[in-house]
This record gives sequence, structure tokens and C-alpha cells, in this order.
Amino acid sequence: MAELPDEQDMLTEEEIEGSLTPSPLPTSLWRRMWRASITAVAYLLLYILSQVTGLWVLYMLNGYRAFPAAYKVLGLLQYILSSTESSDQQMEIWRVECVCPLLATLFLGVVILGTGALLCIRTLVPCNSTGSHEDRRQSMSRQPSFTYSEWTDAKQEDFYDLDAVPETPVFDCFMDMKTDGDPTTLKVKPVGLQERRGSNVSLTLDMCTSGTTEPYGALLSPRDQSTQEYLENASNPLTPAQLHMRALDDSALQTEFYEAPMNFVDPKEYNIPGVVRKNRYKTILPNTHSRVCLQETKEDDFLSTYINANYLKGYGGQEKVYIATQGPTVNTVGDFWRMVWQERCPIIVMITNIEEKNEKCTEYWPEDSVTYEGIEITIQQFIQADDYSLRIFTVKYESEERSLRHYWYTSWPDQKTPDKAPPLLQLVQEVEEARKQALPSSGPVIVHCSAGIGRTGCFIATAILCEQLRHEGVVDVLRTTSQLRLDRGGMIQTAEQYQFVHHVLSLYERQLTWRPEE
Repeated sequence: MAELPDEQDMLTEEEIEGSLTPSPLPTSLWRRMWRASITAVAYLLLYILSQVTGLWVLYMLNGYRAFPAAYKVLGLLQYILSSTESSDQQMEIWRVECVCPLLATLFLGVVILGTGALLCIRTLVPCNSTGSHEDRRQSMSRQPSFTYSEWTDAKQEDFYDLDAVPETPVFDCFMDMKTDGDPTTLKVKPVGLQERRGSNVSLTLDMCTSGTTEPYGALLSPRDQSTQEYLENASNPLTPAQLHMRALDDSALQTEFYEAPMNFVDPKEYNIPGVVRKNRYKTILPNTHSRVCLQETKEDDFLSTYINANYLKGYGGQEKVYIATQGPTVNTVGDFWRMVWQERCPIIVMITNIEEKNEKCTEYWPEDSVTYEGIEITIQQFIQADDYSLRIFTVKYESEERSLRHYWYTSWPDQKTPDKAPPLLQLVQEVEEARKQALPSSGPVIVHCSAGIGRTGCFIATAILCEQLRHEGVVDVLRTTSQLRLDRGGMIQTAEQYQFVHHVLSLYERQLTWRPEE
């Protein structure tokens, strides 16, 4: 159901009647006329000054000194302004000396007068600053930094030879940047949880046992209910043919992206002393019902249970397949390794550089061996691939020892998309294969970038949707994105990333189609 327009957007009867009756000349017109007059006078004076100065300089260039040149200019002005008739001989002398300097400075004067005239016209005629809704919506968009190649006529081996393209700016989108749309075309007004007032979800934020999730609050504001309802029901399944066409329709993908609520958490819900020091970004917080709770190190100590991480479902709604988290900070490295051990995580996928203009993640792994919170981490093997590196660790706590694989993907810029899709697909498939080969007792795969929502969301969504494409022959990017945002707000952070997921899946579907039959 579309929401009613705000009161400030509605006109009263008096305003409507006033808009139909003629009104006197508006004050703004008089102001524009006054400004145009001032501009005209100023440029006229500038014109006269430029002509006099130009003549003075030209006389000096012809051999006159400064004062004699000034005297000649004053004499010329007297000749021009004089109403008395001069002798033919005197007029001929002035003409010979003055025609060339006047022609030399004429061009400058024309430029000045022309500029002044244009500014006067621009002042009198105000520009139309109110564009159409589509223009405003398009201005919020950014073209992706990747291009979609025509893969239909390409050979299979050409998939891995995509050329890099220049980067273009994208959104700095840590909050829901949905523009106002036509209420009749929107199912739900996309309102992030950051925008709400009087939320009661914080009442459910309480101590919890490790490895469990908190119950979602029964008391939700109307906006929260509409957000949750949209994310639970949003769906747009695409067949392979529809997927290829959809990947080319940037406008439709942007519209679909902006209609889906981001579902960010209101920072007031974590208004607990000390929590702010454990968050890399103060506006990117874990949704309360799915957050990872660490074991208490002290009785009734909430901070010891807190980490900025959420459990995420996998393909088919399977619980706790992934953990999305922020890049560890200096003072949360210990918490991060506690989570790795507690959740029995077999794989970590890191999709960020250590620094990208500023610090994006602390280097939380050792070059050889290190101990955090009693957990000993030792590197056993290092493998360098073209676009990512693989480290295999031994993680030991007390008498138990486990193996851990750490994939570090470095070819993905912050809030943008990779220049090439095949390396990402290769990493997704390798991580998926390693997850299936892990021990049955293994827990979720940890995925993180810097904030744990943009690149992290793209990677997890791609992994889920590739599996859906293999099993069902269709993909539902909208539904997968919405399900991820239910558990962690802001997953797939920008419209460019949303488009890129479609492009990657289109490429993957063509690879499946051209795979030789066994």
C-alpha cells in the first residue's frame, strides 16, 4: 500500500485559489532587472577602461614613454569628445595616429561587451532548475565502471580475456539514497531502519548465549513492518534469456535496486557504552536478530559478547551458511579470532586491501605464528594466484587443532566493481568447493570487506545465485538481495554492484550452457 503524501506536499484551498488569480509583477523580476542594470553599467565601464588602457599600451609599444603616451591618449579622447570643428590638417594627423590603435583594441572591447550582454540576458531570464522526475532520478545514478560485452558471438575462451575499463565515480552509499517516486508505482516506500523513530527493536537487544541468534522484536513501527514485509516478499525470478536481457537494462536494474529498502540499523539501538569502539563505521551495525554473539569472558558483560557480524542464510534458506562481518580493527582482532574458533569456521574470504586511501582492515593474520585470546594461529602454506592469495593456517586452542583457509581477493576497489568478472567467478567456485569438502562439523564461511556489506554482499549473493542457477535453471537476484538485507542491512551497497551481480551471473550461465556434455 502506498503511503499518503506528507502534509507539506499538499496544497490548501487558499493556495490553489491564489495560484489561479493574477498576481502583480513579482519582486524577483525587479531584482533581476536591477542586477541586469548593475551588470550592464559595470561592463560598460570595464569596456571604456580596457580601450583606454589598450591605447596607452599601444602608444608605448610605438616608442612613446609612459607620460607622453598618456598625453596622446588624453588628446585622442578630447578629439573624440570635442564638439568643435578642427582643421582638416589636425584631423588627418589624429586619424593617422589613432586608427591603428583603435582597430587593435576593438576585438577586446567586443568580447567584453558580448560577455556583459550575455550575463544581462542570463540575469533577466532565470534558468529552469526544476527537471522532470526522471531527470532527477537519473542524476542520482552512476554508470558502472565495467562494460557488458556482447558475449553471444564470442568464443568460450574469450571470456577470460575481458579488457579492463576506466573507473567512474559511484555512490558513497552508506545509507538508503532512494529518491522520491510515483506512489502508484512503488509497492513499499523504501525506508531504512536508520530513519525510524520510536523503534522498540532495541528492547530485544539483550544477553544471548553463544552461537544463537536473538529473536526478532515483536513490536515494530509501521515503517519497519513495511520494510520487513517488502524484503520478505520481494521476488523477480529470471530465466537465462531474461537474465541476459536484464543485465543490459541498466535503467530497470537501478529502479529495482532503489525500490528495495536497505534495512540499516538505527545506531540508537546499540546505545551501550563501549560499543562504538568495536565498530569500524558508526552507521554500519549488525541487525539485532541475526547478530553473532560471542561467549562471555565476564559475567553480565555485553561488550564481551559483541562483534559486528551477522549470520546469513545460504541457498534454499539453509541457516548459518555465511557470516558477514566488518574488516577487523586493531581492538577487535581478538574478538574476530574468538568468533572463528567459536563458530568452527573453515574458510575466511577477505575482499579488501589493507589501505584504500585510508585503512580498510587491520592485518589480523601472522606472517609466521601469533596468539590471540589463547588461540594460536600458525601459517602452514601460502599460494599466490593472479587475483587472490590463499593462506592455509593451523588454528589451535588448548588441545584441539583445526585447519583454516584464508582467501584474500585484492582486485576489487571499494564501493565499485572489479574490472573483470572471470577471476571473481573462479574464486566463488573455489570457495564453494572448499566449503563442501570441509568437515561435517565445520561452521559458516566468514566473508568480510571493510564495512561488510558491499563487496561482501556481492560475493555471497553471487555464490548463492550460482547454486540456484545450477539447480533450478533460474535466478532471483532481487529475492536473494532482500533476504540478505533482512539479516544484515545494506548488503550489495550500490546500484553499480547490483548491476555487476547480474552481469556475472549472465557470464556464468553462458559458461554452463557451453560446458561440454559429459
